[in-house]
Amino acid sequence: MPIIIDGKATAAKIVEEIKKDVITISENIHRKTILALLLVGEDPASQIYVRSKSKRCEETGIESIVLKKDASTSEEEVLDIIQSWNSDDTIDGILVQLPLPKHINESKVLYNISPKKDVDGFHPENVGRLVAGLPTFIPCTPMGIYELLKRYEINLNGKHCVVLGRSNIVGKPIANLLYQKNPNANAIVTICHTGAKDLSYYTKQADVLIAAMGVPELIKANDIKDGAVIIDVGINRIPDPNTAKGYRVVGDVDYNDVINKVSAITPVPGGVGPMTISMLLLNTLRSAKKEIYK
Repeated sequence: MPIIIDGKATAAKIVEEIKKDVITISENIHRKTILALLLVGEDPASQIYVRSKSKRCEETGIESIVLKKDASTSEEEVLDIIQSWNSDDTIDGILVQLPLPKHINESKVLYNISPKKDVDGFHPENVGRLVAGLPTFIPCTPMGIYELLKRYEINLNGKHCVVLGRSNIVGKPIANLLYQKNPNANAIVTICHTGAKDLSYYTKQADVLIAAMGVPELIKANDIKDGAVIIDVGINRIPDPNTAKGYRVVGDVDYNDVINKVSAITPVPGGVGPMTISMLLLNTLRSAKKEIYK
């Protein structure tokens, strides 16, 4: 039977670890660890995400400051808020919930967050530090994938990891993480995207396949080799009249089709997803401890 990589249980364990560390660091710095979150607009999904992040903060003892602004808020006002948080020594991490209203330049906003408080890991300085193999804030989903592989003791040394997707949020950073020369990585990495004429040519070579393309159940059993490890980042809703909500959530990999062929796999839901917020909290704690920028 394959190993089911349980992201929900792993994330819960990490949250318990963070709780203990938060108490220690608060005693050392004589204040609470604080994460500031900015939500602009009324996007329903964004409101859910921010509530979830704030709730998890409370569970660990990290204080969350949630500032909600309406959709008409100007770009200048958003930048002023960020600058005030950058200058506030009691704030350890800053997160701006995306997407932003169309009149606000997302890149400009993210680039104005201090790299030292960029717990999402999106600032160009932190991206550059990741590529160079320096200590940095790593984007939360790739960091969660890496943590799952490490905790499940999946050896990547010399293994061929194929990453499907080249986004700045998942594909590029996880590729950079996995080829780094360290005991929990040192993999041979191939990145695939829409330019691949025959995707299965690459996926069939993968010892570890990381799927982050956003295409429901794209990868079938015939697309992978026996014993592959599957990390499914996809979260896709597909119609299902047999469910109360009228849909079900699936990954980019056809779980039921591949389950008897893999050595380990993340389920969807319950795999990579739960790890993301726990990594955000871990980055915030690392900021409070000054682990990245001394």
